[in-house]
Amino acid sequence: MDSAHYAKLANMYHGAPINQLYGNRLTVSEGSAVILWDVQDKFFHAVSALHGSAYFKLLDDAAFFAANSVVTETFVLTASFHLHFLRPVLGGTVRAEGTLVTEGRHLLVAEASLYDGDGNEVAMGSGTFARSSIPLTPDIGYA
Repeated sequence: MDSAHYAKLANMYHGAPINQLYGNRLTVSEGSAVILWDVQDKFFHAVSALHGSAYFKLLDDAAFFAANSVVTETFVLTASFHLHFLRPVLGGTVRAEGTLVTEGRHLLVAEASLYDGDGNEVAMGSGTFARSSIPLTPDIGYA
């Protein structure tokens, strides 16, 4: 694949309004994606641990970009995602690693793991992603 495609995917990710809120850092390569995020307590639930919605976002994003790394013409969409929470995150920097498992004509399957700063796996998930008709163009940040 083309490293320019990976850079454009990362630009698209970093330019998305929600990622301005999170401040994640994404790198993409063929069939894989890594996200680093400095946990912020404004994303905690009432008992001072990371809310499950942040786990989902990180895992879905890592798996999504692992899938979209091999699709160069269109945006992929999350069709389904399943996750397992393994342990709480109380702070620090987390790392989400996504890997493409299989690529079909219409659907792609990718999985992701989330690790805390000590390298402990804190969550894992897998998703099915569908090729869409939305072209990867500069108007969606793919530039």
